[in-house]
Amino acid sequence: MTGSPPRRPARRSRLLSVLLAAGGVVGAGVSAVLGNVTGNLLSELSLTVLGSASLGLAAIGVVASVVVEWRRRQREQLLAGEEAQAGSSAPTLPWPAGYTGRQGQAEAVVAMLAPEHAVAVVGRRAVGTSWCAIQAANLSRADFPDGQYYLDVRRGGRARSPREVLAALARIVGTGPPRTGRPDDLADAADELRGQLDGRKVLLVLDNVDSPAQVRSLLPPTARDCRLLLAGTGRLAALDGVVAYWLAEPEVGDAVEMFADAGAATAVARPHRPDPRCDPAVRAIVELCGRQPRAVTELGRRSAQHGWRHADVLHALRRAADTPPHQRVGVSPVTGLVTARDTAYHALSGEARRLWRLLSLSRVPLDRATIAALAGRRPHRVAALLDELADGAFVVGAPGDRYEVRPLLAGYARMHLREAEPVHRRVTVQARLTRHLARRAEQQVAALATGALDRDHRLPDDDPYGWFDLHQELLLAVVKVPAGAVETLPRRVRDWWFRLAVALCGWLAHTERLDEWEDVCRTVLANPSAQDRPEIAGWAHNELGVLRRRRHDPYGAVAALSLAVAGQGRRGTAQARMNLGLALLDLGRTDEAVEHLELSRRHRASADRAGQALSDLGLGAARLARHEFETAHDLLVRAANSFRSLGDARGYAAALTNLVLVHSAMGEHLDAAQAWRAALREHESLGDPTNRAVALLNAGVALLGVAPGQDRQAYELLAESWRLREGGRPDAGLGRTLLHLGDAAAALGDDEEARGHWADAAAICEVAGDDDGQQAADARLGGDRRVEPRSG
Repeated sequence: MTGSPPRRPARRSRLLSVLLAAGGVVGAGVSAVLGNVTGNLLSELSLTVLGSASLGLAAIGVVASVVVEWRRRQREQLLAGEEAQAGSSAPTLPWPAGYTGRQGQAEAVVAMLAPEHAVAVVGRRAVGTSWCAIQAANLSRADFPDGQYYLDVRRGGRARSPREVLAALARIVGTGPPRTGRPDDLADAADELRGQLDGRKVLLVLDNVDSPAQVRSLLPPTARDCRLLLAGTGRLAALDGVVAYWLAEPEVGDAVEMFADAGAATAVARPHRPDPRCDPAVRAIVELCGRQPRAVTELGRRSAQHGWRHADVLHALRRAADTPPHQRVGVSPVTGLVTARDTAYHALSGEARRLWRLLSLSRVPLDRATIAALAGRRPHRVAALLDELADGAFVVGAPGDRYEVRPLLAGYARMHLREAEPVHRRVTVQARLTRHLARRAEQQVAALATGALDRDHRLPDDDPYGWFDLHQELLLAVVKVPAGAVETLPRRVRDWWFRLAVALCGWLAHTERLDEWEDVCRTVLANPSAQDRPEIAGWAHNELGVLRRRRHDPYGAVAALSLAVAGQGRRGTAQARMNLGLALLDLGRTDEAVEHLELSRRHRASADRAGQALSDLGLGAARLARHEFETAHDLLVRAANSFRSLGDARGYAAALTNLVLVHSAMGEHLDAAQAWRAALREHESLGDPTNRAVALLNAGVALLGVAPGQDRQAYELLAESWRLREGGRPDAGLGRTLLHLGDAAAALGDDEEARGHWADAAAICEVAGDDDGQQAADARLGGDRRVEPRSG
């Protein structure tokens, strides 16, 4: 290797120290002369002061010269040490100690060096990129006979600047360093470096590259035989002219091998200790550690040194990773050891570390708005932190612009959370998350309830199901907490949790996801809050009653709704009494149904216009069942007008659907036709196939037999209702649709099709428990049900 360039900075430092010392002496002499001259003019006090000043100035000059000389010598020693290190390590690279299980990966890097001028081994920090790069450089010694030069660009834990990198390489290769850090001077120094290396089979190995700016001026290295091998973060893959080799965490078998080798290398010999390679607990340990080499190696060494049982180590790690965040768990030395060895985590900024810890509270992906609420930061700041975490391979993206902790590092992140965040902070974060989700869910459910009565109306995301579909896993995870867990949270958190459960059930009911709806209701009932607060238990029983009614279980619905009525106050029972009245109406107990519906209407607050409209709708349906058409007409018209003024398209469509039957029964066929056409328009705009099928059924029944010449249209309406119901649960609605579809087919003269639909209707009504429908179908068949079915 060539000699080092002249040390002009050292000469300048020596000259500066001499000048300071001389200046101090001269200043002292001048001060003394001035003191003698002015002594005759001033008092003795002034002379004393000036003499003291001269002595102080001389002392300062001498001390300054000593300090400058000391710093000069320290700098010379540091430069000499770097040159000696460069001179000793550049020709021969050391074999990496503890390199386990990645021989094939190092050989892949060697193969990439043959055709490519610049190769970067990139990966998460401390995952082994340095090991892999040095191993590949050693395997390719014969390919670079002119030398292999190694430089660590992270000196003393601090990343070197681009100028420092070029200066260090210049000392190794024997060229001039850049004069300043300006781009022109950096480019000149890099060109001189290329000229020195061009035509030589040299491998430059630059380790621990944190930023592309550190090595950008070196690209391309040369046009011929010189090669550049980098080891650093994933941002190097974005450099032009660099081919990246991604180094992931070791496989489970390799990680177990690291654990075992580290234990075997300890000075303490324990002959009766089981082999870690055969212990399934060790495989679980390395998985909980995220298969991070540093943590796995240190844990294997300490376990062998102190004689820790693998099962005990696994238990300590699982307690820290899997215990709910609101519960207190003592800090274990095992988890402290693991988190202390997470080099990549400690290299993050403080805010990025905190955000990553908080993200581990959710086991499902979160969107940016939810992450901002979770961390209590503005969205633009969260975006910058997410970029930092993504660069370090701490988080991964998910559809819908969402992010989550990498599954491999999830347990690792929860260990950091438990160690760094006390319980009260974790609970506060859970409160922010629950409040944010509850508010968003309530907004979405309110939009679903009002529907799209106005053609210019749009739901918040132009998609009534998009937000819930995207966040359903998160919402269910937050609501379905273990029994008793909500009681450990502050009251305001429990309130938001309950509001989120109410909103979530509204969406599940809207989308007919009955099983999940029931699970949420039973979760609420199983929580101690439901025992202490009757309104919560009453709400849950009311939801279960509506659910059972949807499942065509009127007896179960009446039982649940009776509990709801008994458990709430006078005003709280208004909705439950209305639902109970409708369930009794399903059982044919019309007098009891009307009684409960009247009480529901009476218990509604005068300001509750939506509730009053719902009670009028239910009471109108009950009066219709009792053939009190005039009263039913007035109630349903009043409900329709209220829903329309409130902008509730769903309620408006339901009122119109019942008005079709009222007008038909009263012989007002023109009004019936107008009502069913308007009802179909509303249901079509709502995108609600279930209620649209009901409206089509009522419209077909209204036309059939009471509007001459409308049999074909009635058949088409009933057939469309059947298509919407086909493939669903065999309920009374499907049976009545087939019954009247058979009537329409018979009116059109197709007796064979009519008898097939009647046979299907009889079978479905029997399964659904609709005795009236089954008797009507049997009557049309004349007692002979041995007919080939027309539907599945």
